[in-house]
Amino acid sequence: MIQRIQSLYLLLAAIAGIAVARFDLWKATFTQGTVAGTDTFNATSNYMVFIVLIISILLSVGCIFLYKNRKLQFRLTVVNLLLSVGIMALIYLKIQDSAQKLSAGGAVSIRGSYLIPAFLPVVMIVCLFLAARGIYKDEKLIKSLDRLR
Repeated sequence: MIQRIQSLYLLLAAIAGIAVARFDLWKATFTQGTVAGTDTFNATSNYMVFIVLIISILLSVGCIFLYKNRKLQFRLTVVNLLLSVGIMALIYLKIQDSAQKLSAGGAVSIRGSYLIPAFLPVVMIVCLFLAARGIYKDEKLIKSLDRLR
């Protein structure tokens, strides 16, 4: 189960998803008149991002235990890959929305920057792609061995 490389990729994707849920992804400093402040965005500050992220994490962990049913494991990994792309798009859109709300709220200067954990959805996508490729290769190998029998 865990000795297969795709299981390790799925585990890494789940760990990256947990890190996305845990850490801040974006930080902005702004001045509003004479008041200066900071604003941060993380996955728990938006319910939709958080729910899709939890589904993706659970799907990654669940796919590890589906090693006997490679077809279902492959399909769920591809669905999880699409969910991860959706997570990345949702995070980007929500950060842009936060920046627009700050500027509409009368903030004179806004300086926002993405933090290092904001790039973890890319790590999730790469790990899920490599896991899907490994599962596909295993399925192809089993089919070729069945032909020889």
